[in-house]
Amino acid sequence: MTDISHIRLTGRPLIISDVDDVILEFIEPYQRFLNARGLKFLPRSFRLTANVVRVDDETPVTEEEVQKSLHDFFDEQHAWQTPFEHVMTALPALAEEADVVFLTAMPPRFTTKRRLFLDELGLHFPMVAVETAKGPIASMIRDQHTAPVVFVDDMAHNLASVAEHLPDCLLLSLAPPSAVHAMAPKPPETARVVRDWADAAPIIRTHFGTANGA
Repeated sequence: MTDISHIRLTGRPLIISDVDDVILEFIEPYQRFLNARGLKFLPRSFRLTANVVRVDDETPVTEEEVQKSLHDFFDEQHAWQTPFEHVMTALPALAEEADVVFLTAMPPRFTTKRRLFLDELGLHFPMVAVETAKGPIASMIRDQHTAPVVFVDDMAHNLASVAEHLPDCLLLSLAPPSAVHAMAPKPPETARVVRDWADAAPIIRTHFGTANGA
């Protein structure tokens, strides 16, 4: 059972946001991380397994090795990841009028390291790390609150999952312009595609105002 007991909502509008490749850069620093270990990522399809290869002969590494590289990356995330442009200005400003919760797809055993890293950046918003569908968890986070809610993610399946469980939620598809994301499944038709947090912020504020009858 996912523990969300540390989340205290105030009744204000709610922003639930992914972290990797939405708040913190992921795919670009992960590629640099691989290169430093004699590996590289070949963006031939929208998956990691079979596309992480050895630099010397481009032979694919095993699924177990890919998983280990991801876990090692998360273990060292503070040395590789940085916030996207506009995050550090747009998100604190939005937090003046809304609750913010991070819902990150990451093995929960790395929660403490990510929490410390986000705190170092000044992003003190509560966080939940999951390896399961995000829709049920987002629904649990919102609980009985009726204020407007926004969900921001770079992955179509996460947006679809939240749409199923929170049908009145504003879905924002925010992904970096990477070769990997170019091959990703398209977001649901109900999701609005945004370039970055500078693009997302006024859309979020408009949604809050509209939902509140302003």
